[in-house]
Amino acid sequence: MRAGYALDGGGGCIGDARHHAVAFLDQVHADHHLPVSERARDVTQLVVSELVTNALKYAPGPVLMELHITAHAVDVVVWDSDPTVPAARAADPDRVGQHGLEIVKAVTEALFAEQRSVGKRITARIRLSDASSSDVARR
Repeated sequence: MRAGYALDGGGGCIGDARHHAVAFLDQVHADHHLPVSERARDVTQLVVSELVTNALKYAPGPVLMELHITAHAVDVVVWDSDPTVPAARAADPDRVGQHGLEIVKAVTEALFAEQRSVGKRITARIRLSDASSSDVARR
């Protein structure tokens, strides 16, 4: 199952993106009986907020968000028009702001950035079930 959303960059755009993500997870749970943990819902909203915020901040033009589901994970995919592939910066407790990708890397199962012919695509994979304590300890 997948869904796509065009985000216009308006004032409520990030909140709308989070709302779409939660509605998508609720629909998946209701229609396909896939277990979606409370952690997965919360992390999905956080990841959507961070990725959409970055796209709106650094790329001119529209932002597209796609959500893809498998039996074990949800992929949050954000497309924008800036071809520069971002990289998480080294941890720095004195730095104010610009921790978004660090956060996304820390809470997701995987993070991929791909340069495309027009812009880039960032994909974050979030496990639907609660992570085991060994998974959390490895991070």
